[in-house]
Amino acid sequence: MDALKAEIALKRKAIQQDPVPNAARPTKYMRRGEIERLKEEQERQEKEEKEAREREERERKEREEEERRQQRARSKAISSRGSTLSPHPERVSGSGSPAPESAFNISNEETIRRLRAKGQPIRLFGESDKERRLRLRALELIEEKDHERQGGQNDFKKALEDVENVERLLKDKRAKEEESKEKGKKKDGKESSADSVEVLDLGLVKTDPDKLYPLIYHALKRTLKEWEEWMDERPESVKRTTQGKLAAATQRQSAEYLKPLFKLLRSRNLPPDMLARIAEIVHHMQKRQYQRANDSYLRLSIGNAPWPIGVTMVGIHERSAREKISADQVAHVLNDEVSRKYIQSLKRLLTFSQTKYPPEDVTQLMG
Repeated sequence: MDALKAEIALKRKAIQQDPVPNAARPTKYMRRGEIERLKEEQERQEKEEKEAREREERERKEREEEERRQQRARSKAISSRGSTLSPHPERVSGSGSPAPESAFNISNEETIRRLRAKGQPIRLFGESDKERRLRLRALELIEEKDHERQGGQNDFKKALEDVENVERLLKDKRAKEEESKEKGKKKDGKESSADSVEVLDLGLVKTDPDKLYPLIYHALKRTLKEWEEWMDERPESVKRTTQGKLAAATQRQSAEYLKPLFKLLRSRNLPPDMLARIAEIVHHMQKRQYQRANDSYLRLSIGNAPWPIGVTMVGIHERSAREKISADQVAHVLNDEVSRKYIQSLKRLLTFSQTKYPPEDVTQLMG
């Protein structure tokens, strides 16, 4: 009995001197109070994390809104600077970002060409090349905003409305005039004159380029006029169909798109490489060699350079194929929107000419 008491006392003393508390020992079962306490702590942690995420999201949205507000203020400052044509645009944009200049890096010749096309002076007093490029960019942004302000009307839809108005006027004129016999005479005269048209000489490209401007101008004007008369001479049943209205709208849209090209031809301000390609198109079109004319059109529009987007330097080192890139291989359809439109209208004139004056050789048909 004494030995049992001594053993119990020894165990009790060991338990009292044990440094590990009973709470830290692993237990097989947990009290309900401890489970509830753990759940409350977990819920409290999740609530704090959710509040922290919401606070960060709120701060991020406020920062983005502030950045957008500053961007709008900078764009307004740039547009107002372009509208007033300030001679010192860099002072206004000193605090802004230089992104417009780096994204609008074009040559001085291209800048002068675009400014002249807009009827603006090519250089203001005391204006540097960088300031001139910024002024051109501001003018183009203003034109884009004006276009958006007008509702972004579709050019094709506008051309359709013009066609309907013109058809009403022509219907009133036809009710008063009867020109059936005269039209037959005109057709014979036109076919004989089309055969006797003087073919453009491609040798003038190298000898006397100035003589090409009036020849190209009158040839394109003549083809455009024939296209318009071809549309007018269609029967009423064809004109009233959807396809007939679309064809008439295409003709009017092409006539509108060709106006900048006619202006360049009148002022004799066309780049030499573009002048040579357009002269080839007119020459082959007059000789009814439409396959060759289409090849010249492709060289004008997309070019045949190894990099057909106008790249002239692809690195800081001279490459072996550097000499393959030249000015006549650059794609002009990617220069700006105006060039793309009148080059595309040239293709439409080519297609009409092939329809009205088919070639004697079937191999000269365009695909």
